[in-house]
Amino acid sequence: MRLVTTASVEAGSVLAKAIYNEKGQILLNVGMVLKEGIIQRLQDLGISYVYIKDSQTEDIICEGTLSDSLRREAIQTIFTTFHDIQKEKKLSSSFVVEKTSKRFSQLVRSLLEEIKSKNELLNLLSDAFTYDNYIFTHSLNVTLYSLAIGMELKLSPKELEILGLGAIFHDIGKLKVPLDVLLKPNQLTKDEYESIKKHAEEGFEILRKVQTIPLLVAHCAYQHHERINGTGYPRGIMGTEIHYFGKIIAVADVFDAVTSNRVYRRAMLPHEGLEILYGGSGTLFDQKIVEAFRLAVAIYPVGITVELNDGRKGIVSGQNTGYGDRPIIRILEQNEERVAPYEVDLKKELNLMILSCDTAF
Repeated sequence: MRLVTTASVEAGSVLAKAIYNEKGQILLNVGMVLKEGIIQRLQDLGISYVYIKDSQTEDIICEGTLSDSLRREAIQTIFTTFHDIQKEKKLSSSFVVEKTSKRFSQLVRSLLEEIKSKNELLNLLSDAFTYDNYIFTHSLNVTLYSLAIGMELKLSPKELEILGLGAIFHDIGKLKVPLDVLLKPNQLTKDEYESIKKHAEEGFEILRKVQTIPLLVAHCAYQHHERINGTGYPRGIMGTEIHYFGKIIAVADVFDAVTSNRVYRRAMLPHEGLEILYGGSGTLFDQKIVEAFRLAVAIYPVGITVELNDGRKGIVSGQNTGYGDRPIIRILEQNEERVAPYEVDLKKELNLMILSCDTAF
């Protein structure tokens, strides 16, 4: 299979991985022939990338990070609880979380078990989802990235569970922001931006009243927009004033935000998102956490076309655990000519680097 943008996919291409809505229900299944109308509909729904079948890469399979059943359970749990919170006031919102906290704790444990059992790099680009309500899928993605970072940093099981809860609830305050502001396709006014910034405090106020979860979970919501040089919000705290979990969720939050399709901009590819993190490493983000993220997450997804520093081009065909930016490449072109496919392992060929990625067909 090959990863291509919906903007460049050709009519008649055959879908190699299913596309889901945010509730985990299949919209388009494997084997669907993509006609012009379907391609346009995918773009309208906010799907930036799809996997298509390709004769040269038909044996390359990209497995999702989560099983379909667990992803559906996770999204449904988040959807039901967050939907109820959107209808309530602060005190009632805390009660909604209180009622479902055990279910969320079990969900975090299930996510941890699944990530550990696969023992491979996290690759969320392998699953295509629509984004009718960005908060739901974003909360799940940030949780998965945060847990992957935490595991790389050797956090204890109890710490991972608290971190996972902090991540899954980190944006709960946004449920109190009007949707027309959250989904505004053009530049926000100063007042609208200030309204969105209040979500960190709103989330803290909701979560701190919940007796069945640690207070640290509330502080994760409070601190995930703080930055180590003091330029974040809502309090402008810096360095060691920010809890380590807040720093982890900050990295996960930014990466998922820039690599997800939004109404006001296209999604970046993972390596572009990593460049954003590297650009802020040591000033905005904790350097050790950014490095742990690089090791735990697939920076170059299976199926993406890449060009190496020696001019060869190919498709990412596999990953090396613990080396998120050093995948295995199936070479298809050399000296600007097609060649019989063969593979090179960037973990072993240290003189080779990926110069660029291409998602055009």
